[in-house]
Amino acid sequence: MKKEWFTISVYAENNVGLLNRISGIFLKRHINIESLNVSKSEIEHVSKFTIVVNTTEDWTRKIVAQIEKQIEVIKAFYHTDDETIYQESALFKIASHLLFDEPQIQNIISESKSKIVTVSREYFVLAKTGRRHEIDEMHDKLEPFGIMQFVRSGRITVTKSEMPITAIINEAYQS
Repeated sequence: MKKEWFTISVYAENNVGLLNRISGIFLKRHINIESLNVSKSEIEHVSKFTIVVNTTEDWTRKIVAQIEKQIEVIKAFYHTDDETIYQESALFKIASHLLFDEPQIQNIISESKSKIVTVSREYFVLAKTGRRHEIDEMHDKLEPFGIMQFVRSGRITVTKSEMPITAIINEAYQS
């Protein structure tokens, strides 16, 4: 089986220790978590864990089954990149003099559709939202000029098809 990118969505009560137990499931199988985001979901009092891995579908299916065994987990799903709409965000801190001394910097900002979020005497900060490869391309273009700091968020994603999570939760609470 070939490796590919999967996004695992876990809907759960966000209790102390759950993230540690979930990450342990990946650790036991020697599968690296490429991206992780935990946030409020569309359902009150339910958190959504978004986990991105590069592995086989068979391993992903087994991982999702293990995650669902955690008592706080309501439901877990996995999707391919083609089945989701996703974005990441990044911040780049660059020396301020480059904004005025290097015309290429202005072109990079314009071409990448990034935004300047703050400017000071010493530095300016660019924000870029997009797919991983778009952020990587911008990083590669800025790197020769010197990046003072760089940070990237975990993937955030919604599925193209309807997620049955609300119906599942309503059904569980009515039983």
